[in-house]
Amino acid sequence: MISKVLQGNSYMSYLLTIIRVYLGWSWLTAGLGKITEGKFDASGFLQGALSKISGDHPAVPGWWGFFIENIALPNVELFNVLVPWGELLVGIALLLGVFTSFAALMGVMMNFSYLFSGTTSTNPQMLLLELIILIAGANAAKIGLDYWVMPFIRKNGFNKESQALSVE
Repeated sequence: MISKVLQGNSYMSYLLTIIRVYLGWSWLTAGLGKITEGKFDASGFLQGALSKISGDHPAVPGWWGFFIENIALPNVELFNVLVPWGELLVGIALLLGVFTSFAALMGVMMNFSYLFSGTTSTNPQMLLLELIILIAGANAAKIGLDYWVMPFIRKNGFNKESQALSVE
């Protein structure tokens, strides 16, 4: 019922645009702040998350601690690039309403990463709004660049005929 309203109601596209722009601005400012305020370093955040995997009520699941310790920390330089640029690009995409579902999905992934690391902040709120955008589908970007971009891609790009390789 709710999904039909989110996906099919043309008036809902205005509310979804407000939600999408709010999320886009939040991601854009977070990423831009990390990029412009100097060298972003995730190692302190990751070390802090590791400290939350023990105790009676650990804030960080053990499997996520394993990921942090064995993948994220040894490759922290990569994450120092991925995090701010990921936030910035998700923000731009949501603000413009281009590749909206993919941008919202990447926002969901980042919010879950922060939540698994034991931080709450605005992550649950953003996660809920991103899920609404995902459920709404194309209606969330009806007032955005996806209105023109997606039909263009469907018509001119990424179809089976253009991907087929000629062996002649």
